[in-house]
Amino acid sequence: MCTKRPAVIVTGSAGMLGHPVCTRLAESGYEVFGFDRVGLPEPPKSHPHVRDIECDVSRSASVRAAMQKVHSLTDGKLASVVHMAAFYDFSGEDSDLYDTVTVNGTDRLLNELEEFECEQFVFTSTMLVHAPCEVGEKIREDSPFQAKWPYPESKIKTERLIREGHPNVNSVFLRISGVYTDYGRQPTIVQQLKRIYEKDFQGHFFPGDKEAGQSAVHLDDAADAIVRSVEHCDRIEPKTAILIGEPDPMPYSALQNLIGKQLHGTEWKTLYVPKPVAKVGAAVTDCVQGGDAFIKPFMVDMADDHYALDITRAKDLLGWEPTHSLSTTLPKMTALLKEDPEQWYELNGVS
Repeated sequence: MCTKRPAVIVTGSAGMLGHPVCTRLAESGYEVFGFDRVGLPEPPKSHPHVRDIECDVSRSASVRAAMQKVHSLTDGKLASVVHMAAFYDFSGEDSDLYDTVTVNGTDRLLNELEEFECEQFVFTSTMLVHAPCEVGEKIREDSPFQAKWPYPESKIKTERLIREGHPNVNSVFLRISGVYTDYGRQPTIVQQLKRIYEKDFQGHFFPGDKEAGQSAVHLDDAADAIVRSVEHCDRIEPKTAILIGEPDPMPYSALQNLIGKQLHGTEWKTLYVPKPVAKVGAAVTDCVQGGDAFIKPFMVDMADDHYALDITRAKDLLGWEPTHSLSTTLPKMTALLKEDPEQWYELNGVS
C-alpha cells in the first residue's frame, strides 16, 4: 500500500545525525525510510512515520532489496533522498572502505534510484573539501578544493561522481562543519576538554597559529539545515553546494582559555611549539600508546588551518543560520564532564 505522505529515504539513519533528521522529517509531515546496517545500536523509536529498513550500502544486493521495498511502499515516488551513510576514520590512515562505502556506496544507491521519480538527492559532504583560508577571511562554496587527508578526499570524489556520473539527479551538497552536542562528540573538541580536565601538560603546547580556528555546528542546527534542504527543494538549483556551520570559529587560544576557566577556574596557558618538535612528540606518544594516541603526526601540519564560513547561501536558500554557538554550549559540556566524568568519557568514547 502506498504512503500518502511525501516519502524520504535517509541513509545512515542510526547515526548521531541521522536519528534526529529522521524524527524531524517525520514531524514535518514526511514518511521516512531509514536505511542502516543491522547490528548497529538501535536508537529509540523516533516517530510512527519512521520505518527502519536494513541496508548496507557496501553491498549491491542489500541496496537493491532496500530500494525495492521502498518502491513497493511509495509507488516509486520520493520527495528526497538524504544520503549520510559514509566511512569515517579520524586516524588519517587510508582505507579501501572510503571507496567501498562512501564513493561506490553512493553510486549503488543512485543506480537503484533510476527506477524512481525522485525530486531531490541531498549528499552530506564536509567543509573540509575546501582549502583553509587566512585568519580574517571566509570560505565560500566556490573556494578552492584541497583535501588534506582521506576523509575529505572521499567526499570530493563522491561529489564528482554525483555531478558527472549522475548528471540528471537534482543534487544538493551540504558541506557541513564538525558537529558537536551538549556533551561533546566532536572529536577535536572532546580531546581538548579531556586534556585540560586531566591537566595534561601536552595540552599547553600548540604547533600552529593560536588565532586560527575551525567552524563547528551544533547537532540541532545541522539537523535543521538538512530538513530545510528537503522542505525548500524548489528553491535549490541542481548541483548546488551549501556550507553549513557557525561562520566565526573560536580561535584555538580562546577555546583553550574558556575550557580552562570552566573546568578549573583559571585560564589555560597555551604555548607555541615548532612543528618538527610537535611531530616527533606526536609520533613518540602514538608509539608508546600502541597507535591509539589521538594526535597523529599528520595533524601537526594542519594546526594552522583556519575554517571560517560564509553562510550567505544557506541564509538565502534555506532561511538557515545557527541558533547555537560553541562558546555558549561549552559551559554545558564542562558541567556534564564535572558532574559525571565516567559517563561523559563513555558517551564520548574516550578513556
